[in-house]
Amino acid sequence: MPEIDEQGWFGSEQLVLCRDDRVGLRAVIAIDDTTFGPGLGGVRCVAYPNERAAVVEAQRLAAAMTLKNASAGLPYGGAKSVILAPEPGTDRVAMMRRFGDFILRTGGSYLPGVDMGTTIEDLAIAGQSGAEVSCSTEDPSPWTALGVAAGIRAAVAHVDGRESLEGVRVLIQGAGHVGAALAYDLVADDAQIVIADVNADRAATVAREVGGSTVAPSELLSTRCDVFAPCAVAGVVSPATIDQLSCRIIVPAANDTLSHEVEAELLARRGITYVPDFIANAGGVIHIHALRAMHDEQRLRADIAQIGGRVRDLLDEASACGETPLMVAVSRVHRMLAQKREVRQVHHTREVLHT
Repeated sequence: MPEIDEQGWFGSEQLVLCRDDRVGLRAVIAIDDTTFGPGLGGVRCVAYPNERAAVVEAQRLAAAMTLKNASAGLPYGGAKSVILAPEPGTDRVAMMRRFGDFILRTGGSYLPGVDMGTTIEDLAIAGQSGAEVSCSTEDPSPWTALGVAAGIRAAVAHVDGRESLEGVRVLIQGAGHVGAALAYDLVADDAQIVIADVNADRAATVAREVGGSTVAPSELLSTRCDVFAPCAVAGVVSPATIDQLSCRIIVPAANDTLSHEVEAELLARRGITYVPDFIANAGGVIHIHALRAMHDEQRLRADIAQIGGRVRDLLDEASACGETPLMVAVSRVHRMLAQKREVRQVHHTREVLHT
């Protein structure tokens, strides 16, 4: 997935380091690109081996959000922030409130949401500073799952030439908010659900409710299935794991399913169809936009359903040109950004000539 390029730390439009020792805050805000609007992206709060690793991840994730928001046709650029996991005993409320102060300083260039390690309560606290935040009242997870389900239907239709999921075996990694919701969505289409989760009880509960089965996390990659849907940790597909995969299609809900872009080529060589995560899991950001634009649920569902159409179109083009779906999707966004910047430059030139 996107990595810091040859420009190093200057690969993002704006990079903000945030520190307040009084509340135990160490954070990074990376605003990758605002060509289409303010940078929209979640706040991740996890442990990092060092500060540099946190900066690298913030910029990489922000670049991925540029791809996601542009591909979904949303009026936002890409951004992301990471908070280095605080020491035990840290006052989380004070920390998140202080982080909200730093968000406010971006002047609206960064619109944060929930991500790994943060909650809607965290975002509500950050918003007390006066900064605009998303995901402070509603969890976008069910909408992310709805979009992934649409992507799975489209991918199966492309690969197998069938519109039904009846009998299609879907292996879901992670039985949390997104994974559980995805299982419920797919079983309604008669898919066969298999769940793997580090929390065996949680996996068993979801499997029981959808009439599915479970596998141990250690057996995840080798479990035979039609569709593999990672909904948990990042980087599950790597050069070390590709040969273990026993699936035909991968449609991720999790970000950063590939550890590097080269894995897309390796998957293609194995005949595994990979739908880029930033295409499949855009339901959450579409939900955020719907709340800001005050769209009703009917329109929201229709907009998320379009993920299926985008997946079909992407896979068709990739097959026709002999490129990986990831390469086609990234190239599309780069063209969109270039065209938008060119239009802006033309308008700017005209304004200068008329002054």
